[in-house]
Amino acid sequence: MQVLDAGQTVRHTQYGVGTVTESDNDRTTVEFDDHGMKKFVTSIWSAEVVGEIAGRPTRPKRRRKSTKAANAKAAKN
Repeated sequence: MQVLDAGQTVRHTQYGVGTVTESDNDRTTVEFDDHGMKKFVTSIWSAEVVGEIAGRPTRPKRRRKSTKAANAKAAKN
């Protein structure tokens, strides 16, 4: 098994579905839905990757007021 990214969803034969919280060359930590947090030796554990990292929802960017409008407003006051 390779090092996984935090946030990936995996399915383990004994513990079921879980989300990777940490993973490096030595240890992989997974938070399972029904069994809580479990640590595995990365080089010997096996699980099926069933989902990629959920991306952050994108929000539309706020538009800034134009400098002309700001200058006109300041001139009125």
